Amino acid sequence: MKKTYIIGDVHGEYNTLVKLIEKLPQDAEIIFVGDLIDRGAKSREIIKLIRKNHYRCVLGNHEQLMIDYGTSFTKTYPKSTNASFMHTWYNNGGDATLYSYNLIKYTGGLTCVENEEGMKQFKDDIEWLKTLPLYIELPHKTNGKPVVISHASCADVWHHNDKADGQETFREYALWYRIPPKKESEIFNIFGHTPVEFGVEIEDNYVNIDTGCYIKKHGYNELSAYCVETQEVVSVSRVE
Repeated sequence: MKKTYIIGDVHGEYNTLVKLIEKLPQDAEIIFVGDLIDRGAKSREIIKLIRKNHYRCVLGNHEQLMIDYGTSFTKTYPKSTNASFMHTWYNNGGDATLYSYNLIKYTGGLTCVENEEGMKQFKDDIEWLKTLPLYIELPHKTNGKPVVISHASCADVWHHNDKADGQETFREYALWYRIPPKKESEIFNIFGHTPVEFGVEIEDNYVNIDTGCYIKKHGYNELSAYCVETQEVVSVSRVE
């Protein structure tokens, strides 16, 4: 039987991702919880890998930052990147993403590099990010509940998902919420967003798969995958 593996926040750690995928079954269905980019050095390569292999992925808050601030960056490029409106993304690892496209260099501050090919790919990848869904509902049940993948925990507002007046609330939770879902939630929610120490957090109604791949600290520094069918966890330590 073909197995489905959900991979946690990668954050630009391409080499670690390749190492993890090599440990999974060759015919596995692989789905990402978002935050593919920022912080690590190879965000561009990760997006290329995922697009090439047609892996599924939900939108993370860092992808949303790239859509919002990256689009603004394309409008001012190749002028100075030090505009204050960009600092939110820079301070959360966006500088590493721009560097992976060879669009900036570090010169005490940040200075643009004129790179037509890099900018073309950057714009194309932004358009691809815009197509990512907020959640993926799988044809599985765990503990009698439908399995839903999102970037952050959305289980407590799942009832808002199909209501026009609840979409803004649902989106806020799916991208940014950091509190684990209540036990009485309607779904079995698999998410990342908030790093957990010492391995994947598995409860009766949720899994937090973010094991802090980019965090160089004891208890984190791993990238993990969770098998929906067997509840198996596969993890690898971060590699340079």
